[in-house]
Amino acid sequence: MLIEIHLIQNFAPSNLNRDDTNNPKDCEFGGVRRARISSQCIKRAIRQNPVFSKTTGVPVSQRTRLVVQELKKQLEALGLDAKVADIKAVEFAKYYSSKKGNLNGDQTVVLLFLSQFEIEQIANDLKEINDSDEIKKYTESFAKTMKNRPGAPDIALFGRMLADRPETNVDAACQVAHAISTHAVNMDMDFFTAVDDLQDREVTGAGMMGIAGFNSACFYRYACIDYDQLKENLRGDAVMARKTIEAFLRASALAVPTGKQNSHAAQNPPSFYMSVVRKDGSAWSLANAFEKPVYPGEAGLVNASVVAIDRYWKKLSGFFSSDAQPVVAALDGEIAFDSLKDAQVNTFEAWIQETLIKLPLE
Repeated sequence: MLIEIHLIQNFAPSNLNRDDTNNPKDCEFGGVRRARISSQCIKRAIRQNPVFSKTTGVPVSQRTRLVVQELKKQLEALGLDAKVADIKAVEFAKYYSSKKGNLNGDQTVVLLFLSQFEIEQIANDLKEINDSDEIKKYTESFAKTMKNRPGAPDIALFGRMLADRPETNVDAACQVAHAISTHAVNMDMDFFTAVDDLQDREVTGAGMMGIAGFNSACFYRYACIDYDQLKENLRGDAVMARKTIEAFLRASALAVPTGKQNSHAAQNPPSFYMSVVRKDGSAWSLANAFEKPVYPGEAGLVNASVVAIDRYWKKLSGFFSSDAQPVVAALDGEIAFDSLKDAQVNTFEAWIQETLIKLPLE
């Protein structure tokens, strides 16, 4: 079973996801330049949105090189002396993150992705171990038995990979596409100045000046979840799998990347929501609805993008045999759907609930 999500989201002028030149990311699609938001940026915005942990009831996991500091804090809270806590945390971190026992100062060489449950369990176990060799043995044992522990929702969704510890790897249940604009986009430049508040009034000129890139685009966003893989990652917990999917739906709609928001405030929710539940194992990204870029016309880019999805869905569903069950919601209730009209609901909450109804209870 696959659960797909398709969103149309129009952003005001912004620089939500920057490249190495500090300009908005872009790409070429359909022979023209498109605005782009990377999948990694979107995934972080989803799991960091408060509604995700609120819906699952599980704290968000931590991806960090500072696991020594976190373990030390936990061990001190358990009553250990700060020096002893530091030694134990360092011993565990260096052998867990690298079989060669490497650390970069008090940081791991690579990022570790650990749930709050795992961090607390490690601290509780280390409290009772005093010998360095025993900590090393414990680290090996802990890594080998990680797959037998309850999975955290965000790790179950987005996976985990540690090259030196392949036994700790988790195959991601969720695929997230780079969001791309449904239309051609040119980058704009903002020349800005800042005034020195304490300079003499007679002094002219700015205290500093610079150039910043930005754009405005209507994005198509796509993601899909493999329900069976998600349930496996959650150790067969169907209730948590359902909560995780609900959390993903809600957080996907609310998540907005944080890049340059203090200077743009592009807090724009999606205008079109579409979920698809299917049991035949197939998946349809609708990105090719925009292979030919849309143009705003009188109705605007959002309307034109939604109409393009409706038309492309009609082509796909007419050509292929599929058991797809779509659910659609749009802010503009006046959009005249064709192929998707029978799947339309009127509110965001109805969209969530109608999607969840289609999921298995066990």
